[in-house]
Amino acid sequence: MKLGLNMGYWGMGNDADNLELAKEADRLGYAVAWVAEAYGSDAPTILSWVAAQTTQIDIGSAIFQIPGRTPANCAMTAATLDSLSGGRFRLGLGVSGPQVSEGWHGVRFDKPLGRTREYTEIVKMALRREKVRYQGQHYVLPLPDGPGKALQLTVHPVREQIPMYLAAVGPKNLELTGELFDGWLAIFYSPDYAKESLASIEAGRAKVGKTMAGFDVVPSMPLVVGDDPRACADPIRWYAALYIGGMGSRDKNFYNQLAVRMGYDEAAKAVQDLYLDRKYDEAAAAVPFEFLDQTSLLGSKERIAERMQVLAASGVTTLTITPSTGDLEERKRTLRVAVEALELSGVGD
Repeated sequence: MKLGLNMGYWGMGNDADNLELAKEADRLGYAVAWVAEAYGSDAPTILSWVAAQTTQIDIGSAIFQIPGRTPANCAMTAATLDSLSGGRFRLGLGVSGPQVSEGWHGVRFDKPLGRTREYTEIVKMALRREKVRYQGQHYVLPLPDGPGKALQLTVHPVREQIPMYLAAVGPKNLELTGELFDGWLAIFYSPDYAKESLASIEAGRAKVGKTMAGFDVVPSMPLVVGDDPRACADPIRWYAALYIGGMGSRDKNFYNQLAVRMGYDEAAKAVQDLYLDRKYDEAAAAVPFEFLDQTSLLGSKERIAERMQVLAASGVTTLTITPSTGDLEERKRTLRVAVEALELSGVGD
């Protein structure tokens, strides 16, 4: 199992610190540094900035929003980043959610599975430097009734194949991940629930005659070091409450639905009700410690090492951590503790 760094969103006064974390992760031998985007900082700009000031660590999008770019533009961006970084780019994609897709990008959030399949097929076609011709339900290239012509990507990526990941939560999307992608970007990953999720991915792999060999399972987990795991959980309650309670509408919140499938149906409803009533502190307090403990790394180095053993045994191949508390120096120490815990666990690659 390797380590990754989740740097989240930029542009909120945290740019200098995030860059220093990326440099520290590079120095410590982390495998990859991931950058997110929603409706603030965009991922490609940040990734190019990080790549220019690191030497070994991979850079990854977690995620590029599918509704935010045409598939051809996504392929252009991926090829450019791979070229600029010397072959260090990993392309993570995701559909985002209906509020962002329709409210920010003006793209209908309908048939996300079909859109993702077509989008991915076009991106791969472009990155293979084939002339892009595609006849789909959601995408038609070139348009049939105008002067458009089938074009070929002019940029040569460093590698023949750029690794592609999908951020997926539901069973059907997980199956699609296994079928079309090289890895899975997971959120609220619990080893106790992993068998069900990985079974969906395995079903997708089987469709195309593949096994899980070489497939990258990449959960992102907050990490808080301390003597008392319950106290360590408090700083990340807001994050869990935001996703379970506020990332989506009452009727369509994928993270809330995930918590329900994990057995936290009553808590998920309570957190969502409180969050949507703008009782944010109460919503955070309502997130069960057990849920946070399952989906995060909390406590001493020794306890974290034990959790890493469980995660590796469940199928995790790249453990992406988010240093969640403290100033820059403390978060650097958190990165170092993760490396020491991985060595202690005996499951490092």
